[in-house]
Amino acid sequence: MRIAYDVTPLSHPRTGVGNYVLGALRGMADASAGSHELVAFGPVSIRGRPLLEQALNGVPADRRLVTVPFAHATRRAWSRLGRPPAERFVGGFDVLHFTDWMYPPQRSGVRATMIHDLGPLKYPEKLHPRTVRMHTANAEQARNCDVVFANAEFTARDVVETLAIPRERIRVAHPGVDPAFRPDGDRHDTGRPYAFTTATADWRKNLETVRAAWRELEGDLALLALGDLGYVPHERLPALYRGASVFVYPSRFEGFGIPVVEAMACGVPCVVSSHPSLDEAAGDAAVRADPEDAEAIAAAVRDALAWRDQLVERGLAHARRFTWAETGRIHLQGYADAL
Repeated sequence: MRIAYDVTPLSHPRTGVGNYVLGALRGMADASAGSHELVAFGPVSIRGRPLLEQALNGVPADRRLVTVPFAHATRRAWSRLGRPPAERFVGGFDVLHFTDWMYPPQRSGVRATMIHDLGPLKYPEKLHPRTVRMHTANAEQARNCDVVFANAEFTARDVVETLAIPRERIRVAHPGVDPAFRPDGDRHDTGRPYAFTTATADWRKNLETVRAAWRELEGDLALLALGDLGYVPHERLPALYRGASVFVYPSRFEGFGIPVVEAMACGVPCVVSSHPSLDEAAGDAAVRADPEDAEAIAAAVRDALAWRDQLVERGLAHARRFTWAETGRIHLQGYADAL
């Protein structure tokens, strides 16, 4: 198969979606062992092009990237206009896989996309209007796809119920864990024991409830929040996890929750929101707590510290289930089934 894979999210500093795009692309390369041709494509900005090139370094994929001014507007205009077809830029292909940044037109071949979560459709009042518009449009386009990937069974059920896409057209491809996330390696040092959270001021990430929980803990641990550190490059995260006494993930809603599994892979006990969207990431290896209840989160932190050895052992075993090679294999099988 010749697979045209949209990599435009990699033109911005990488967060969850970008990490998934890169991991899935690498996973497909590993799983196919050269038997399929991967084409990384997309219109990107002048400023974003170096970031994208850096992210793709070492990935065995043909690059068909176009540098354009006003890249966001260009992508949306191309999607809405419906021409020219993607074949004009990348040549013929068997599969076109687009992300939630655009939905380019194509003449032929399997049409595929990925839905990470339906938060923008469920909580539009909590998100930036542009984000809601972009994700809503792409979710609607998923109805026209031959195969739709979801990062969790929870998200797959949500897609069926919300978008009325038949379950047989959906493939669940959990994210993987990069090899850098392991127990041994550098550890961040704040000069005192700390808990680490990737929560931010974003409503969904729920940092305010964690701060309230810390007032309940009365100074037992320092709280190190990703939202206070600004943008942290992906390669710095393992040391932040490993240095922590406990990891806290209080999200109100997620697609999967890859930071939970990354923390487990680093040998850190985890406190995780009890929202069902996080059941697959947490497994039986975390202490769960109501994300709206500061006292419950504080109590869960105390439990995680008390049960550290048991949670670390379970977490390491749970994290080993998630590999990018398996993510890539599921993508390749999904494409092949749709041909």
